Amino acid sequence: MMKKRELVVSICCITFNQKQFIFQALDGFIMQRTNFKFEIVIGDDCSTDGTSEVVKFFKESYPTKVTVIANEKNKGCYYNLMNTLKACKGKYIALCEGDDYWTDEHKLQKQVDFLDQHPEYIVCCHYTRVIDAFGKTLHEHPNPVPREYTYLDLLVGKQEETKTATVVYRNVPQVNQFFQKPWYFNVFAADKLLKIFATYTTGLKIYVMPEVMSCYRNHVGGIWSMIKDDARMEMMISDFNLIIKQFGYPVREKRKLLLLYIKRYLLFELTRYKMRKAYNTVKYLL
Repeated sequence: MMKKRELVVSICCITFNQKQFIFQALDGFIMQRTNFKFEIVIGDDCSTDGTSEVVKFFKESYPTKVTVIANEKNKGCYYNLMNTLKACKGKYIALCEGDDYWTDEHKLQKQVDFLDQHPEYIVCCHYTRVIDAFGKTLHEHPNPVPREYTYLDLLVGKQEETKTATVVYRNVPQVNQFFQKPWYFNVFAADKLLKIFATYTTGLKIYVMPEVMSCYRNHVGGIWSMIKDDARMEMMISDFNLIIKQFGYPVREKRKLLLLYIKRYLLFELTRYKMRKAYNTVKYLL
């Protein structure tokens, strides 16, 4: 039986120059109604736009609940995430970046209850609403249904409705090793690789609850959402090549990965005269 005052969840929030949005993110953390103790660990990567003042206000308002990791120099999102997670001591880690936010005050309780009752899952996610910088809805699934993903599902690109702000995962050594890998700093979509790594190292699955409980914001200045199409594709191909070389998989999955590469990336590389890169990827998967 869980003790009511046991630290169960660490909310990990990294932020940099997000004054326009950070209050809404932090307010979504504070509003959580739980029967367990949770902490909020904020990694402020030397913001210069007033974000730090908002973070300081929350720290002063909730001194026993909020911890701030304030970088004296801007270290970039990868170092910031790694250092912020090191300060998280909960049984579970909940992720949310400073420009996204939660909309359901029972979100953490629902996800913790699920993970406590289902040891075969390493991560619990849920559906999210995609909005623009002004809060206008760009996309929301009209009929949420439960989903689950194995490592092999994620390996071949199946990860719908698992955005960062929806993730709660078990804070265990097998998952935390992700941040010690020498290739961690070469990753572009770190949230995607974290989910693959977590299922790969533990053999457990991801569950997606059929509820919309957060908002993901598409806006200028977003780490991923507003990157130009060609640059985003280059990053996706780089991550794809890292995945096929760093993770193990059976022969039948190797064929699926080859088909995935041909379908999604081959034409892009050929039309940009990246013949050698395309050849090396195809050769590796044959």
